[in-house]
Amino acid sequence: MSTSEIATVLAWHDALNSQDIDTLLQLSSDDIEVGGPKGASQGLAALREWATNAGITLVPGRMFVHHGIIVVEQTATWTAEPDKSATLASAFRVVEDQVTSTFRHPDLVTALGATDLSEADEVTDN
Repeated sequence: MSTSEIATVLAWHDALNSQDIDTLLQLSSDDIEVGGPKGASQGLAALREWATNAGITLVPGRMFVHHGIIVVEQTATWTAEPDKSATLASAFRVVEDQVTSTFRHPDLVTALGATDLSEADEVTDN
């Protein structure tokens, strides 16, 4: 496990949640792939559009890491429905301290299955 990969994903969340789009783009590769329930897109312009318009806050929880793949269980809230939240998960690929892809999944089990990670890959404080 690389702590720099975890730090990159946590910084990416911080930038998204604070709407620091410049930092979000710096933490992402030029050809980043972004996917979720409404489809997928690629590139920094697509990331900028999504981050600016999605109105989502993703608070990271449990994390699972293996060979540059990080799955993060998240609590999501949306500005359109601030009193509602959902637990979902996103899979990230990090290469040389940049997020090269992020795909949102409806739950942790689906995200782990899509990445071939398992409970054994969970990051713990031990």
